[in-house]
Amino acid sequence: MSTDFATISRAAASVVAQASQSVVRVDARRRHPASGIVWSSDGLILTAHHAVRRDDEIRVGLADGRELPATLVGRDPSTDLALLRVEATGLTAAEWREEGSLGVGELVLALGRPGQNVQASLGVISALGGAWRSMGGGKVSHYIRPDLVMYPGFSGGPLIDGAGNVIGLATSALTREGGIALSAATAKPVVETLLTHGRMRRGYLGVGVQPAKLPAAVVESLERETGVLLNSIEIDSPAAAAGLLVGDILVALDGEAVERPEDLTLLLQGSQVGQTVSAQLVRGGNLTEISVTVGER
Repeated sequence: MSTDFATISRAAASVVAQASQSVVRVDARRRHPASGIVWSSDGLILTAHHAVRRDDEIRVGLADGRELPATLVGRDPSTDLALLRVEATGLTAAEWREEGSLGVGELVLALGRPGQNVQASLGVISALGGAWRSMGGGKVSHYIRPDLVMYPGFSGGPLIDGAGNVIGLATSALTREGGIALSAATAKPVVETLLTHGRMRRGYLGVGVQPAKLPAAVVESLERETGVLLNSIEIDSPAAAAGLLVGDILVALDGEAVERPEDLTLLLQGSQVGQTVSAQLVRGGNLTEISVTVGER
């Protein structure tokens, strides 16, 4: 038994040593360094948005001891991700594992580099879940909750499996229940959008809304009781151009139900910018549909 334990212990130490080459320190908030993951060998660093309080004077500490200035490529508060760039080549990019092969109970390690040396914490995956939306409206592809200690400075660092592959980026800012990890399926589209646009695009209709109860006939037809009342429409907005009117009750957008103002916020994603979608409305007590082209906020 002791021999088996020693073997596992040495294997874990070896995995940490290997994976730590892709873990960096991120100095972007006063007196509170965080961690980051080398996304690409040409200098892209992925970290947690909440750990980047400054847009300038950002420094990154590499695994080889070098400290380099970094620039902010862009950030997405809704998924708590930020992308940095350092002028360096030959960095060791992390290997990310596909999320579909993960299992509850699997041993995992959280790594961080809040100082010069890497730190590690051992635990298991305690919960996995499907796609969800963060409180800020960000699309999170997979819910990964590890049962381990996220020490100060671990935010932005990797959660790795027994082979040293990254299964997620650690963040403590998206849920009230503690730290979770964001998988490659969540991170990749954010990175691509930030590289292309320097920011996360958000859809825009140009309407003010409030909750509203639906007429009885519509309730029976839709099998739901609420929608959102358009109480204002901005001049020259996508909603105005489409012919939406104050007093309309929006009940669906692009085929997705809109029952509360938050639903509309979540549905207006960057991928819809420039797309023409169907808005289902209650107007004069009757259901109608109008096409509207989503703008960019």
